[in-house]
Amino acid sequence: MPVRRPRLIDLHRLNRDALRAELAAGLLAPAAHIAPKFLYDRLGSHLFAAITEVAEYYPTRIEASIFADRAGEVAAAAGTGLTLVDLGAGDGAKAAALFPALRPRRYVAVDISVDFLVDSLAYLQFRHPEMDIVGVGCDFSSRLEIPPEAGDGPRVLFYPGSSIGNFTPEEALAFLRQVRAACLGGGLLIGFDLVKEQAVLDAAYDDALGVTAAFNRNLLNVVNRELDADFRVSDFRHVAFFDPAQSRIEMHLEARHTVTVRWPGRERTFLPGERIHTENSYKYRVDRARDLLVAAGFGTPRVWTDARGWFALFWAPA
Repeated sequence: MPVRRPRLIDLHRLNRDALRAELAAGLLAPAAHIAPKFLYDRLGSHLFAAITEVAEYYPTRIEASIFADRAGEVAAAAGTGLTLVDLGAGDGAKAAALFPALRPRRYVAVDISVDFLVDSLAYLQFRHPEMDIVGVGCDFSSRLEIPPEAGDGPRVLFYPGSSIGNFTPEEALAFLRQVRAACLGGGLLIGFDLVKEQAVLDAAYDDALGVTAAFNRNLLNVVNRELDADFRVSDFRHVAFFDPAQSRIEMHLEARHTVTVRWPGRERTFLPGERIHTENSYKYRVDRARDLLVAAGFGTPRVWTDARGWFALFWAPA
């Protein structure tokens, strides 16, 4: 029998001038900001995988426990033998944990970090030699594209880990409408992190080992590489906190002292304490998450939560 090899379709063909313009515009804005998609270069993807292992970061463990406890119910709701499309696949470990229950005929891993995706798919193909595995390099924060190689027929789209929280509620609604169309009559399996004690939320995004801080500060290395800038990582510290009014975690990079950063043709001075906003992570209540899915056009969702009500897993039929 011939050895299967994963197929890779790279839709993430960045216009370098547009990318530089986006980064420069964010840095020069009155309130400086950088889109969170830039966090996930090769090193950033590895660092995020490490974040899921630290003691304070509960979402991955709780979501995995819900899958383990409710695998039969999830499979009964979602169906088996369909194409499983993993949005923001990373190393694919979360989706692979579902393979025994969902028995997908094809696995489609979608991620912005193409280099990281190549390594992940090679390992998954080795572990699952019988499975048709397809990788898609795609910045789906802008537009979700599922290529023809993903096949036709109903699909289970998988968006775990509360990544939906990186979108504002308005952006999340627009994105979920695209997801519903891509399901082709299947449905969406999605995780939502729920509102809880502020101390728990703050610690989850500022762990004692500093892994999340390294993940956030690595963003400056990405900017240096893409914009030919001269950020020094040591000039900025990681800041993360929960904003109850917005119901979201905010991550920032804060200047430790006066810093002037230069790149071809431009510069920006950051005063002590001035911040670059790098990521949001909105936290939901179950009824609000359900309403969002219904507003996006999905049928009545089914929900599973852990005993403490810290995390929710939804199956939303398209």
